[in-house]
Amino acid sequence: MASTLVKEPIDLVRLSLDERIHVKMRGDRELRGKLHAYDQHLNMVLGDVEEVVTTVEVDEETYEEIIKTSKRQIEMLFVRGDGVILISPPLRTQ
Repeated sequence: MASTLVKEPIDLVRLSLDERIHVKMRGDRELRGKLHAYDQHLNMVLGDVEEVVTTVEVDEETYEEIIKTSKRQIEMLFVRGDGVILISPPLRTQ
């Protein structure tokens, strides 16, 4: 039986298996998907993923920042742990 005790930060990831998590990546990428597997390097396999990429462009005439986001759906994704900045587990109400 899996323990619900949190002793180390990686335990929060373990408790999020088979749950939808939010992962912030380098390069202004964000992922939301179901966590299927992970390892100690935070390499992860996510399923049913929504990827959001945010880019900032500067208008050459007005020098205004233009923020663009693009979204795509990915059925299954391997995430390399060295690109992970933040992992947010699902909200838990008790």
